Amino acid sequence: MTRDNAFARISDFEPLKEQLVATRRHLHANPELSFEEVETARFVAEKLETWGYEVFRNVGGHGVVARLKVGSSPRSIAIRADMDALPIQEETGLPYASRAAGKMHACGHDGHTTMLLGAAQYLARTRRFDGTVNLIFQPAEEAGAASGAEAMIADGLFERFPCDAIFGLHNHPGAPQGTWLLRSGPLMAAADTAKITIKGKGGHASRPHLTVDPVVIACNLVVSLQSIVSRSIDPTQTAVVTVGSIHAGEASNVIPDIATLLLSVRSFEPAIRDILEARIRKLTATVAEGYGARAEVDYLRGHPVVINSENETEFARGIAEELVGPDQVLTCPLIPGSEDFSHYLEHKPGCFLRLGNGVNSEILHSSKFNFADENLTVGAAMWARLAEKFLG
Repeated sequence: MTRDNAFARISDFEPLKEQLVATRRHLHANPELSFEEVETARFVAEKLETWGYEVFRNVGGHGVVARLKVGSSPRSIAIRADMDALPIQEETGLPYASRAAGKMHACGHDGHTTMLLGAAQYLARTRRFDGTVNLIFQPAEEAGAASGAEAMIADGLFERFPCDAIFGLHNHPGAPQGTWLLRSGPLMAAADTAKITIKGKGGHASRPHLTVDPVVIACNLVVSLQSIVSRSIDPTQTAVVTVGSIHAGEASNVIPDIATLLLSVRSFEPAIRDILEARIRKLTATVAEGYGARAEVDYLRGHPVVINSENETEFARGIAEELVGPDQVLTCPLIPGSEDFSHYLEHKPGCFLRLGNGVNSEILHSSKFNFADENLTVGAAMWARLAEKFLG
C-alpha cells in the first residue's frame, strides 16, 4: 500500500454510494424545521450507535455529537454538519420530494448530514487514526440569530468534547460539481439587522405644515444611509446596507405619526461592523432631529463573520488537492450570506469549505433546489481523509 492509499480516497466510498444516496433521499423526503429535528436526530444517532460511536443526544436542543477515540494521542478534531430544513413548499417534482407540506431541504443540509454520516461509517470501520474524532450534527442553522451553533456552545460543546480544530462545509451552487472552494481569513459576512422607528407628528394631508412628517424623514434617511458604505468605509473593503422595508400610514389623506424601516447590514471585518452600527445610529438621530422628530434604533447583531484560520485552511486545501487534483480546488470569493459556523470559529481555529453543487444548480433556498448526489462520495472522502491526516 502506497503512502497516499493509506488515507481515504473517493474510490473507497463507491461501494457506499447507493447507501449514501438512499440516506440523503430519505432525509430529503422527511425534512424538519429548526428546533423540530426530532426524527432527523434520532435517525442520525441510531446509525452512529450502530457503528460503535459514543453518542450524545440533545446537545443544545436536538443536536447530536458522536465521539470515537482510537489510540492514545491527545489530539482531537471536530467536524460539523447541519440538519434542519426550511419553511418552503418544494416544487422539484422529484420522486423523493418532501412529504411534509411547506417544509423542504432547500439548502442541502440533507446532503451535508449524509456526507458526514458516510465519513463516520468509514472511520469507524477503518480506524486509521490516532486521537479523537468528534462529529457534530447541528440543529437550527437556519434559525437566524438564536441558532443551533450558539445553543450547542452554550450547552458546553467545547468543554464536553474538546477539539484542536473544527471544520465544516456548505454546498455551493454555480460552481462545478465536485470542486472545492476555500479562502483563508474572512469568508462569509456578519449579518445584522436594524429596526428604525421615526416618531413624528401626524395630521391631515392638506396641512403638512402642522405636522412632522415621518414619511419624508424616512425617505431622506434611506438616501442618507446609502452614504455610509460609499463615504465611511474604505473602498477596498466590502459592506452592504440595505433598507428592505419601509412602512408608514394606511391612507392617502393622513400623515401618520410613525414610520418604520427595516435594514439588513453585512460586513466582513469586525471593525467595519462597528463602524456601520455607529454610523447608522448617528445618521438616524441626526436626520430625525433635523426635521424635529425623534428616532429609535433597535440594532440586532446576528452571526459574526466567518473567519477561517490560515493553518487549518491550508491544511484542508492540501487534502482537497490530494482528493480531486489542484485544478479542482479554487479560491472562494467573499460570500455576503451568513453562517452560524462563525460562532465555532470564535472559539476554535478551523475552516469552513464550500463544495460545488453544479454550474446549473438552482440557487440555495429555491423551491426547486436539489443537492447533487454525486457529491456524497466526494464530501465523505474529504471528511474521512481530513480526520485521518489531522490525527495521523
